[in-house]
Amino acid sequence: MKSITYGEVSFSGMCKLIKNYISKNKTQEYKITVGTDSQNYDITKVVIVVAIWIVGKGGIFFYDIKKVNKIINIRQKLFYETSLSIEMATKLSSYFNKDNKKYDISIHVDAGNNGASSSVIPEIVGWVKGCGFNCNTKPDSYAASSIANRYSK
Repeated sequence: MKSITYGEVSFSGMCKLIKNYISKNKTQEYKITVGTDSQNYDITKVVIVVAIWIVGKGGIFFYDIKKVNKIINIRQKLFYETSLSIEMATKLSSYFNKDNKKYDISIHVDAGNNGASSSVIPEIVGWVKGCGFNCNTKPDSYAASSIANRYSK
């Protein structure tokens, strides 16, 4: 994973940084979100983001970039993006559960009620919730539609 604040870090390094960041702000409300976005070129560039937001105070985020064979079908692309987000959120939950830490992790999906992606929202939201995570779509999916979008271009 990469961070504009901490540079290149391993997964466990990222988790330790997240725990330290949250422990410094124990009285603050915080949100941990995972979101993925992708853009098509001659390949599909996929960016997964883990964002930690201290509500009203800003936050930090980590991202990773993958390049995969071009995914043209919007439905397949959204399901692939969501699968990566669920996988990351599950890994984060497992890591934090080892220390008996229960963090509320939400998944942000780059789909909204307007446009081609609107038809898959009920399926994707149901899938994410079935995996035990809260789910946000546009316009409330900043980890995917803002942060990941910026790095996927």
